[in-house]
Amino acid sequence: MTTKLTGTAQIHIARHSGLSSDNRVGPNFDEIAEILKIIDASSCDELVIETGDMKLLVRRNSVGAALTPTHDETAAPAAATPSMAAPPRASAPAKALQKAPHQIEIVAPMIGTFYRAPSPDAPPFVEIGSVVRGGQPLCLIEVMKLFTTIASEHDGRIVQIGAENAELVEFGRTLFVIEPA
Repeated sequence: MTTKLTGTAQIHIARHSGLSSDNRVGPNFDEIAEILKIIDASSCDELVIETGDMKLLVRRNSVGAALTPTHDETAAPAAATPSMAAPPRASAPAKALQKAPHQIEIVAPMIGTFYRAPSPDAPPFVEIGSVVRGGQPLCLIEVMKLFTTIASEHDGRIVQIGAENAELVEFGRTLFVIEPA
């Protein structure tokens, strides 16, 4: 199976030909997800793991055009799991948010699905005009069923929100503009 993603990490998993899936000795999906969380939280830029019939290569901040996932015909289909909300919408070109020089941008630290609330039936973490404190949650970004809470690093007031709920956001996209307190 070959999977390629771009954004904060590029993943390439290559199965060597001639080995059956019954002889699998590599990490499973949950283990790979845990490796990605550890890499994302560290300062490591590249990790290569080779086990038996599999090679896992993880690179942070890869350069290049966005690639779509591809799979070998021999790969087993992945089981579909329900998402927190509707499938992510294809993002239209992001409107440029206008900010004053003293205002602070909160940008997406990764590519993923942007959620304004902790669950579909809960109110949003923040609205335009909300007063926030450093460390206060602003949104969630979902990547491969892993949710990362994006928190404010500054005290202030939300003056702009740069993405819609359940929208796919790119690395570096402005999510919020904060007027410092």
